[in-house]
Amino acid sequence: MEDVQSGPAPVALPIDSVGIRGLEVPLVVKDRACGVQHTVAVVDIGVELPAAFRGTHMSRFVQALESRTEEFDLAALKRLLEDVKTRLQARRARISFRFPYFVRKAAPATGSLGTISYLCRLTGDLGEGTPCLLLEVAVPVMTVCPCSKAISREGAHSQRATVRLAARLRGFCWIEDFVEIAEASASSPVYSLLKREDEKFVTEDAFSRPTFVEDVARNVAGRMLKLQQVEGFRVEVESCESIHAHNAFARIEHRFSPVNS
Repeated sequence: MEDVQSGPAPVALPIDSVGIRGLEVPLVVKDRACGVQHTVAVVDIGVELPAAFRGTHMSRFVQALESRTEEFDLAALKRLLEDVKTRLQARRARISFRFPYFVRKAAPATGSLGTISYLCRLTGDLGEGTPCLLLEVAVPVMTVCPCSKAISREGAHSQRATVRLAARLRGFCWIEDFVEIAEASASSPVYSLLKREDEKFVTEDAFSRPTFVEDVARNVAGRMLKLQQVEGFRVEVESCESIHAHNAFARIEHRFSPVNS
């Protein structure tokens, strides 16, 4: 049959990235507590297309995904990038997996177990050299305002905030490592199941550790600097302010450049 995609383009210009977006696939990822975890990922895949070709072969992206037979980690992502490049005869390939990662978490006083979901994205970009690998994790936390606590006779305003971590990786890291860094940097972690004893503990513990978004961003960055597997990072903290009509945010970048779109 005629291969129309490989024919000449009416407008002979190269395309930076062409592919498929929003494909849902099952995914098996490494889990520090249980060994592996089954989840579902939304996948975007693209390749560079030379000016000489009219189109890419969309089915080959799906074939590459369907050929996966292993747990998904950095090594598996590298092999998948190489496979996509080979199948599509491309100079560069980029793949992104967005997925929820679940952690069973014990309440601080009673030990009651509840499950929390953390939204993650693992992205790989491979050209002619070493692949660029980026792991992003969004972690909900709680903050208590130091200013409000200092100027109020009773209480202080508190709110949920989100720590968004993006790390350029040179080696394997557990997702749980980034979750723990974010939670330890705020006034308190967030839990899905709390009994009265737990609520008392969380409230008192959080009020003993008031933090601005600036504090949380600096705390996270200071801990990220100690991870040898991370070659660069971006941390952004956004607070859903409980008494203001706006959110507050702070961002720190260290030797960070995002994976090319």
